[in-house]
This record gives sequence, C-alpha cells and structure tokens, in this order.
Amino acid sequence: MIDPATALAFSVFENRGVYAVLLGSGVSRAAQIPTGWEVTLDLVRRVGILEGAVEQADWAAWYRQKTGKEPDYSEVLDAIATSPDERRSILHSYIEPTVEDVQEGRKVPTRAHHAIAWLVREGFVRVILTTNFDRLMENALREAGVEPTVIRSDDDLQGAVPLTHSRCFLVKLHGDYLDSRIKNTNEELGAYSAPMNALLDRVFDEHGLIACGWSGDWDHALRAAIQRAPSRRYPFYWASRGALSHQGEDLLRHRRGTMLPIAEADSFFDGLRRRVEALAATQRPNVQSTELLVATAKQYLARPEHRIRLNDLLADEHGRLVERLAEPSFSVQAQWSAEQFRRRVSRCEVNTEALGRVFGAMGRWGDGADLALASEIVRDLAQQPSVSGTTLWIEMRAYPAVLLLYAYGLGLLKGGRHEALFRWFSQRIATSRRDSEPIVSTLLLGAWAGGEQNIWQQLEGLERRKTPLSDHLHDVLSGWTKDYLLAAREFTRLFEAFEVLGALAFITLRATKEDLMAAHSATSQRDFVWSPIGRAAWDSEHRDAILASFEEPDTRRRLLEAGFARGDDQFLSLAMESVRRLMGRISW
Repeated sequence: MIDPATALAFSVFENRGVYAVLLGSGVSRAAQIPTGWEVTLDLVRRVGILEGAVEQADWAAWYRQKTGKEPDYSEVLDAIATSPDERRSILHSYIEPTVEDVQEGRKVPTRAHHAIAWLVREGFVRVILTTNFDRLMENALREAGVEPTVIRSDDDLQGAVPLTHSRCFLVKLHGDYLDSRIKNTNEELGAYSAPMNALLDRVFDEHGLIACGWSGDWDHALRAAIQRAPSRRYPFYWASRGALSHQGEDLLRHRRGTMLPIAEADSFFDGLRRRVEALAATQRPNVQSTELLVATAKQYLARPEHRIRLNDLLADEHGRLVERLAEPSFSVQAQWSAEQFRRRVSRCEVNTEALGRVFGAMGRWGDGADLALASEIVRDLAQQPSVSGTTLWIEMRAYPAVLLLYAYGLGLLKGGRHEALFRWFSQRIATSRRDSEPIVSTLLLGAWAGGEQNIWQQLEGLERRKTPLSDHLHDVLSGWTKDYLLAAREFTRLFEAFEVLGALAFITLRATKEDLMAAHSATSQRDFVWSPIGRAAWDSEHRDAILASFEEPDTRRRLLEAGFARGDDQFLSLAMESVRRLMGRISW
C-alpha cells in the first residue's frame, strides 16, 4: 500500500496549483510562538499571580479548581480584555519578535514556512489559509522572492486582485496581530462575513486541502465552511501530531479525507517539499524522444529540401525551452543560496540538452545555412528583458545560451568548419547589461557576467578549481557529443581546443596588434592581453599538443583564412604567445 505522504506528494506534483494549505498555530510552534492553549495557560498564570496565587505546576488544574470549568482561550481572553484593541495589545507580546529573539532564531520563519514558500515559488501551491496572527508565512514567502496577496480583512478582500491572477493568495482568516480587527473570542469566531464566506466556498470547492497545525475545535465558522463545500473532486489531507478530536474526526469523515500522523510541522512540510522536488528532478526530457529528435535533425541536415522542416524542428524545441525557463523555479526575485544555484544549473542543463545535441549535429554536418538558425536562437536566449531581481539569477537566464555556444561550436570544430567557427564566435548578441557585442565577449567563460569563478566553485567537486565553469561545462558537454564523436577519448582535446580558439577569437575581435606588441615587450607582470581561458591552462596533457597543432603550417593557414588573427600571421604569433603567458599564470 502506498504511504499517504507519498500519495500526497504525487498528487501535489501532478496537480500543480490545485491544493490550498490550511495552517493553524501548531505550524508556528517551532518558532516559539505559543499556541492558543499555551497562551491560555500563560494568561491564567498571570491572572492567578495577580490574584495572589503562588506558582503552580499545573495552572489548568488551578483554573478548574477555582472556576469549575476547563480553561477556555476565548473566555479567559474575553474576561481580561473587553475590547479588540485590548486583546490585540495582549497578544502582541506573544508574537512580535525582539532583537534578542531574532538573534537567537526565535519568532522567525521555520522549516515548515520555508518549505511551503518553496512550493508556492515553484507553482505547486497558490492559496494559503491561516488562522495565525503572526507574519511568519508572508516573511518566508518574501524571502523566497514571492510577494503574496495578503487578505486580513474584508477591506483587503474587496481591493485584492482576483484569486486566479495572484501568484499567491494568503488569507489570514482571523486577522493580523497588528490590526485591532483580529478575531479571538467564540463570538468573533462564530461567523465570517458574506465576502469571506464566498471566498472560502470557492477555495474549498475548487481546491484540494492540506491542513496542518489546526485542531478544528475552536474555529466554528471555518469548520462550517469546510463542511458545506459541495465538491469532492480533490482530496483533503489532515496532518496532525496526535489523534483528532471528535469534531475533527467528524469533519474528516464528512469530507472523506485522509489523516496523516506527523511528528511536527517542520518535518512534514520539509518532507513534502523533498518528495515533490525529487519528482520534479525525474521529469527530464524522455531519453527516447531526445534520440528521435536528434535522428530526425540528422535526416533533415542530409537533405537541403528539408531545410524548412529543420527550421520548424528547431523553433518547436526552442519554444519548449523558453516555456520551461519561464517556470517559477527560475524566478529572478528569489534570494541567492548555493543550493538554489546548484538546482538551477542542473535544471537548465536538463532542459537544454535536447536542443544542445541538435546544435552539435547541426554544427558537424550543416551546410552553412545552419549558422543563421543557431544565431537567432542564441540571441533570443541571451538577450534578457529589463527586470529587477537578484543579479546572479538575471545573469543565469543566459546559461542555456552559454551551453548552446559550446554545443554548436564543438560540432563546427569537429567538422573542420573553421570559417564558420570564427563567424560563430563573431556573432553579435546583446544581453541585459551590454550593447551588441561578439558572442565570445558576452558568453565565453570569464567574459560572461555569470561566469565568475567563486560562483561556479559552489558546485560539488569544484570548490578549489581554478577554472570551475570550464571544468563543469567539460563534464556536461561530454554527454552531448556522442552523436558525432566516434571515440569518447577525443572529447577533452576537442573541448579544450574549442576554448583556446575562443580565446584567440576574443583577442582578434577585441585587441589590436599594437596591444599585443606592447604586452609582448612589457617588463611588468601584465605581459599578456587578457582573454577568457579555460581548463587547457592547467591541463598540460592536452594543452601542449593543442598549441603545437596550431603551429602546424596547414592548420595555421586554415585559421588565418577563417579570419582568426585578422588573417595576419604576425598577429597570430603574438596572440598565441599572449595566450601561453596567460595560461602560465594559472596553476593547478
């Protein structure tokens, strides 16, 4: 039998945006914000001490003995504070974090809040209902780069954007602790306004429900709204630390829901996030469909009359890639974290692989018309609209273009198409930060704004590498070249030769012969003209052979005829020497 928690994860993943989350005070307990029962006992203690009672081991028992009744949150609060403003002031001290609280990690968003924020950011959850007065949920959402539509009162509801147009609809059913209109007493919790009831009726009719940290005992109007919902189209899951009360069991039975025993909210929501994330990671493009796509592209490349079909194939795959990159998981508003960076890198690579492999085959067997097709797609992926957000996430939106720069260029080099390769390096594109410049000046290694060494050292195994981006691309692209490389052992040399030629193209397009001559004769440490350089700088096993091959008369002639070094033999010698000196500055 499938574990209900696993079934829930599958349902959340397969029904993106369908589930609403209902949060009670138990979710904020890990933040050391007391539950309603804990507030009740503390209020009883404070009243007892004021009335002369000594400290009690069990204040609930003291209250029973004194009043003959069970401690009741609503009754106790109503007895000591007769107005909403008074009640708000009393609750303020239980919720508002002090400087010391924040420093010691109290009254700040918990793992549960952050996991829910992740589910919202990735598009799996869009509606959150909470009976809590605190602001932990909205704070976690904003830390994740999501600005929620917060409903604290009928006024907010009246002026809010429609539910279907909001990325996240956060409904604070009982209000906010800084608002005097909070609902506390039984009378206040007995009924909601007509607009709020209309919203809840829609939510419970159109969404599945995940409840956690909520007992269901005191919130009479909320319980009634769940009971009257006519639809059973999506499941109701109730996560609880212990057995539900009789009222809770009746509600669960009425909704034909599923009880999920949990240790606490943090582990439950964190586990749900991890399960959903694992399911998302398995949704890479089907291997067989990718193989078919590449095979089809090869057929089109072999027949000039199929040029239009090849164009359509590329356009379709490009459109699918753009659609995937527009998903919430690539939002530029999210805050930076190394874990998030690693996930985004992996997702970009998974989503770009099919198009990258087609680009490689196109570079290897194209007839010249393919260059315009490749350039158009890379320009579109590299040029980003002006947006605000985390700078690195904005720059990372061009990472698929970086992958395609390599994929097509490696195919060109394998095919011996040196002239097309230099034209590829020379293609002018524009990014969000720069005017139109050659592709090697915007997307190649350190010339790319997203290619900083300390960023790519965040990837596992690259922490101490001098050329982490190059090393990572080497590992990724090695699996993308099997469609045209007969022997896997030749890949590293092909890859490093491509990067060295990219450095030569960079110098060709950005420097003058006078710049090179001045660096060549310099007596200072800077005796080279900078260019983006990769792993060949330290990989002596292949570096020396690559540089020697470029000195062979036939290869040298082909490079000059292709446009490298502007066709000037002396320029080429100076540029090669500059690259050698730069490589000498980089040690393993």
